[in-house]
Parts: sequence; C-alpha cells; structure tokens
Amino acid sequence: MKLAKIIDNTRCIGCHACSTACKSENEVPIGVDRTRVKYVETGVFPNVRRHFQVTRCNQCEFPPCVYICPTAAMYQRPDLLVEFDQEACIGCRACMAACPYDAIYIDPETHSAAKCHFCAHRLELDLQPACVVVCPEEAIIIGDLDDPESVVSRRIAREGAQVRKPELGTNPKLFYIGGSHVTLRPEAAERPDGGIFMWASQRDDETVGRGAGNIASTLLAYDTARVIPWGVDVALYMWTKSLSAGALLVAALALLAGQFTGSTIVRLAAPILAILFLIVTLILLVIDLEHPKKFYTILTRPQWRSWLVRGAVILTAFGVLAAIWGVAGVAAPWLPDSVLWWMSWPMIVAASLAACYTAFLLAQATGRELWSTPLAAPHLIVQAVLAGSAALAMVVAAFDGSGSGVASAGDIGWLGNTFFLSLLVHAVFIAAELFMPHRSSHVARATQTVLRGKYASEFWVGVVVAGVIVPLALLLVGSSGIAWALAAAIALVGLYVWEYLWVFAGQSVPLS
Repeated sequence: MKLAKIIDNTRCIGCHACSTACKSENEVPIGVDRTRVKYVETGVFPNVRRHFQVTRCNQCEFPPCVYICPTAAMYQRPDLLVEFDQEACIGCRACMAACPYDAIYIDPETHSAAKCHFCAHRLELDLQPACVVVCPEEAIIIGDLDDPESVVSRRIAREGAQVRKPELGTNPKLFYIGGSHVTLRPEAAERPDGGIFMWASQRDDETVGRGAGNIASTLLAYDTARVIPWGVDVALYMWTKSLSAGALLVAALALLAGQFTGSTIVRLAAPILAILFLIVTLILLVIDLEHPKKFYTILTRPQWRSWLVRGAVILTAFGVLAAIWGVAGVAAPWLPDSVLWWMSWPMIVAASLAACYTAFLLAQATGRELWSTPLAAPHLIVQAVLAGSAALAMVVAAFDGSGSGVASAGDIGWLGNTFFLSLLVHAVFIAAELFMPHRSSHVARATQTVLRGKYASEFWVGVVVAGVIVPLALLLVGSSGIAWALAAAIALVGLYVWEYLWVFAGQSVPLS
C-alpha cells in the first residue's frame, strides 16, 4: 500500500476548514499548524485572481526528515506514511531544516517535532483523515497509489496532477490538480515587507521613491509565519569546531613538514586548544536541543543514516585522539621523538573528518539548497586550517616566538605561510560558492541575500574586508608580534561572520 493525497485546486475555496479540523482532531497548539492555506494573488486591478494552496506534509517516499533524524523519532511506516515519536525526539530541529516543504514544527507544549501524519490514528479505525471529512467541496481525496483503480490513481493518470519540487527526488505523495506555479513555487510570489497579511500592496523595487506606484503582479496575500530552525548556536558550533579540529590539524601538518619538532606549540598548545574548543562545541550542540537532557540518545539509539549521529561518533573519536596526543605531549621528554610524528597521520584524518562532516549533515537538509554544494567539505577543511593556524599564530605571538624558544624562525615562517595561504584559499572558495553558476533559482536567491540583500553589509565588511583583506595586509606588513596577533584575531572574527551568513542565508529562501 502506498497512500497518497490529492488537493484539487479547481475546487478549493480557501475556507480553512481543513486547517481547523486538523487542529481540533490532533489538538495542535495555537501558533503552529499541521495544515494551512496560503493565498497568492496575481494580476493588476481590476484583472486580479486569488490562488489557494493547502500546504502540509508531503509524505515523501524518500523522506529527508527520516534520514537526518538522529534518533529515529521521524520514521516511515510499512505503508510509507511518515510518522513521528515525540518521546524519542531530542528537539535538534534537523528534520525542520531537512524538510523541503516547511511542514514540520516544534510543538510549543512538548518541545518535540510534529507534523501532519495523515491522521494515522483514524486510518487504523478505517476512518478518513479529518481534513478529508470536513472539506465542503471534496477538494481533498486520499487513496492507494498501488491500486490502479483507486480514485487517486485514476485522477492522477487522467488529469496530470503536479507535485512540489520534484527535482529534489523526494517523490512526494501529495498531489495538486489545477495547481499554479505561483503557489507551487514559493519564490514565484513577492512577499510583503514587514509581515504576513491580507490585501497587501507592494511597489516594484525599481519604482519605489519615484512616484510610479506600481503594484507587484504576483503577491503573497495570506500565510502563517514560519521559523528558521537553526540559528546563532549552529554558526558558533561550526566556528568552534573549526578551531578545535584546526589546531591539531595544523600541528600534525607541521610535524610532517619537519616544523615545530619538540616545541610546546604542537605538544601542548595545540591539544589544549583542540580539547577546549571541542568542549565548547559539545556544549553548544547540547544547549541548542529542545530536550538537552536527552542528548545521550544520539549514541544509545542511533539512526545511522543521520550525519548528526556520524558526526557525534567522529567528534568522540577526535576527542579521544586529542587527549592521547596531549598525554603524549606531556610525556614527550620520556618518549621517542617519533611518537607524535606517527600520531600525525591518524590525526590528520580525524581532524579533517571533524572539520568537514558538517558539510554532509547540511547536505541532508534537502530543503536548503545553498548548502548542497560539493565545495562545502573541502572548504570546511580549509576553514579549519585557517582557524588552527590563526589560533596557533596568536599563541606564538603571545610568547614572542622569535626569542623565547617556543618556535624557531623557520617554524614561524612556515606557520605564517600556512595562515596566509589558507586565507587566500578560503577567499577563493567563498568566491566560487557565491559567483559560480547557480544550480537552481533557490540557490541564486540565497546568494543574492549575501551579495546585495539582507546580509550584504555583513558580507562585504565583515567577511571580505575584515575577514580576508585586512589580515592579508597585516601578514604582508609584519612577520610576527602584534601584527600577527591582530591579523589572526580579525581573521577569526571574519570566519565567524562567514559561518553566520552561511547558516542564515541557507535558510533565507521561503520553502512554502
């Protein structure tokens, strides 16, 4: 059995009966919804038309929310309906980030994820979902796609129903008959500035301030507010993780290059920085959960397709290896000089994985197309090298490496070159991600928010000028001391601004 639902837009009158019935049947709290009706108006008065779209879980055959959920709180039943277990949910909001249809919310009472589940409890009693029962126009129909004689199968075959975002490969089982591209593609309609309201007018950007008074010809007139699932905590976690992984990644690379041999920089400073920022990273991951006390369930009941679970294992392994490196660093006077050299090989692998696994996690967030770039993983490794070399440069500068015996002139030169080159490569990756041909209109819109939209000032001032140009100039002017420390501090701030923009710009484009 493969249950599916049809929304007949030729019949829908936008009465919201389905929304209220869903709230009543499933006891959905005020402020969130499992099904909602969106209004989009097209044309210019007097030739205006209002389009309705009922929006809810698309019951994907290949559901991103199930694949990314670390504890199997989102799961797929044998009939392919996607159900949720609020007791298993830890509130990581990964399912919200993954859903391309903006159909999942955090219940304000249980603080767990929830969504439309096809009224599964009614189906088990041979009853139809509440929204189907109350629709006065019979615009909502359910049936079995595996049964060619079902009403759903026959109408889809006869009338050519559409689905939302078929290019993402989720195989949604919510079909629209007579749907309009202005509702099926959320980016097709202008969104009024300042809120969500009916009978909104908005001037064309090119005519604002010139008195022309043109009204947008396709305008979102009514919708419910949607939330951004991942915020500042995620940006901070990516930044602290880069510092943690980068400190030992750079230390391992230095030893393999014959630099800092026997120095306290690689023996003690690097593992201390790595462990310190790893602890901060783990704290950020835990406090960002809606159910922080259940964080351990990622390891006790893991869903192994999720990169949240794989990432937890990677960070644990990296932390253990960092601790061993630190112990070996303390015991270095009594150990052969080659011990840390040999440890450098597994450390490069562990630190690189710790740095870049987030790219695969973000790629599982199917709805956020900006993040699904093959450049993300190598760029995160470069960011780790940048963060690690900057942090170690600050340590060297603090101890005045040229005269304290902490590092030789050759060591300092190698570290400076690594810092300089990682800054350049970081800038190249940023340019490639933002200026190369975009894979979709979604990605194009997200990048425009960075280049000339909402986040433009933060990008050009915080990332380009402060994060790249100023540190490069300081490194060219001075070879150590205050110039190095200042360049490193500014570069780290610029790196955090980039992480912030990447997280928020990826969620800036509406999904519904």
